[in-house]
Amino acid sequence: MMQWLRNLFAWTWRVLTTPAATLSLAFLTLGGFVGGVMFWGAFNTALELTNTEEFCVSCHEMKTNVYEEMTRTIHFSNRSGVRASCPDCHVPHEWTDKIARKMQASKEVWGKIFGTINTRQKFLDERLRLAQHEWARLKANDSLECRNCHSSVAMDLSKQTERAAEIHTRYLLNGKATCIDCHKGIAHELPNMQGIDPGWKVPEELEGKELPTASPVDELRDAIHRAHSGLLADGGI
Repeated sequence: MMQWLRNLFAWTWRVLTTPAATLSLAFLTLGGFVGGVMFWGAFNTALELTNTEEFCVSCHEMKTNVYEEMTRTIHFSNRSGVRASCPDCHVPHEWTDKIARKMQASKEVWGKIFGTINTRQKFLDERLRLAQHEWARLKANDSLECRNCHSSVAMDLSKQTERAAEIHTRYLLNGKATCIDCHKGIAHELPNMQGIDPGWKVPEELEGKELPTASPVDELRDAIHRAHSGLLADGGI
């Protein structure tokens, strides 16, 4: 054992005392490895720093518009205490998908530099275009970010309302539709939807039929609507 250690030490000393011309390959290999580790660590650190809610809302365009709206939704405050942050809904969790999304989102830097939505009015003017872009992106990737937290495989349909379970069974589980088709305004206010396809619609075969209601609140709302319709028909209002 001692002889092996002495041989190793002697070899190391010879390498270190060899003239620089013959050391280049060894040092380049070692230096490249060390440099690669440092670069990888710095890259991942920067990636994670830009993948936080604090980073997202550091731009006032986000903080005073979409973030403020999200604070009024169930994704921000709910009975379970589980809060979804900006990257949870807009950045995939898998590394390769995350890198692709970051590259895609890099053009948002140009929007920041040139003040595309740096005022409330500018944001409202651009809201429909921005929303349509995000809807199309989520449609194309099968609502990948939604599936960061929501898995159709893990859904307990028995704990859903009859209406939700019916729709999920008929459209989501068999791949006919994806999350964003029906849940466009789940975390932010919708733009003016006049002339825009809202997503899920009553199938032709169910047109005119009464669908399962979502909750007693919906039943009450329908009863009030029917009552008002009756008053209007009788000329009572």
